[in-house]
Amino acid sequence: MKNREPDFTRLCKVLLREGEPDLLPFMELKYDHEIMEAILGRRLPRVGYSSQAERQDGDAEIVQGYYENVVELYRRMGHDYVRGRVGLDFPLSDLYAADTANLAEGHRTWRNEGMGLIANWEDFDRYPWPTPEDIDYGPLEYAERVMIEGMRIIGMTPGVLEYTTWLFGYENLCYSLYDQPDLVAAVFDRVGSLLLSAYQTMSSMAAVGALCLGDDMGHKHGTLVAPQVLRKYVFPWHKRLADAAHAHNKPFILHSAGQLSQIMDDLIEYVGIDAKHAFEDVITPVTEAKKLWGDRVAIVGGVDMDVLARRDEQYVRRYTRNIIRHCAPGGGYVLGSGNSIADYCKVENVLAMYDEGRKLGVYPL
Repeated sequence: MKNREPDFTRLCKVLLREGEPDLLPFMELKYDHEIMEAILGRRLPRVGYSSQAERQDGDAEIVQGYYENVVELYRRMGHDYVRGRVGLDFPLSDLYAADTANLAEGHRTWRNEGMGLIANWEDFDRYPWPTPEDIDYGPLEYAERVMIEGMRIIGMTPGVLEYTTWLFGYENLCYSLYDQPDLVAAVFDRVGSLLLSAYQTMSSMAAVGALCLGDDMGHKHGTLVAPQVLRKYVFPWHKRLADAAHAHNKPFILHSAGQLSQIMDDLIEYVGIDAKHAFEDVITPVTEAKKLWGDRVAIVGGVDMDVLARRDEQYVRRYTRNIIRHCAPGGGYVLGSGNSIADYCKVENVLAMYDEGRKLGVYPL
């Protein structure tokens, strides 16, 4: 195996489909805290993304130490980048339950799918909308201080549809699209304009090598809202975010789960995404995605979450080898999980996946 030192130009070459790199690059949306601790073999401090958490007196050394651990993890796993997610302070309506698996710190959190904080114009007017001045770039700044030679930051945020859905609640959003479309449009515009400010700033940072928008738009059988709704409210903002990245010659990656076959042409041809991340075997296996769209967009990830969570190591190795052999030739493919390295993945399976990437990821295969 060739020596694997970080080289962001390798990853960038693949994201832009400029041919085969020297080594197969790796990418993840994120690593859950528990997985990071298991791989590094030590406890890590919990560090939030809110501006208040980042700026508390005496926290600077703790936060910087945390990012030193993040950089070490990404280097050890073979990544050419480090993740940097900016803080966007949208108050949301969250639900909580006891963590019966004892994986998190006492409880689990998820979004309220029924009703969010905005249901009418009075709620809209009362809502404490964040401004561009409230955006916290602290995570990127800490990552830049400690990242090693050859690395760049991939700047990340949640997406236009995600934030709007969280603010309304999914059920309420579906009703509001018909009952009060003017309110829906106003929320999309508030969210989109703030994200655009973040992407313009991140794109201008020398340490940032690419941008990644996380905007889940689908479920197992189709899109969460009708494609025409996405075309009206969401894709124009996606295009502006992609344009902000491209204005600085930086790749724009879309992470979006679900069945998106109906809108892939929109994402590739209109929005102008350079790479698509998140694939599931029960929807579109990554090997099929490479056949369908690999001549127009880079394909990222696709080692199925169910495989990483439930199969044994030898199965993971065979499965990963098959994906690499079908997707890597010609370039335009980045190895990684089908979504993220969640705390329910088997650590030995995650390590096996990337070990196979090191073994097979020297071109030509």
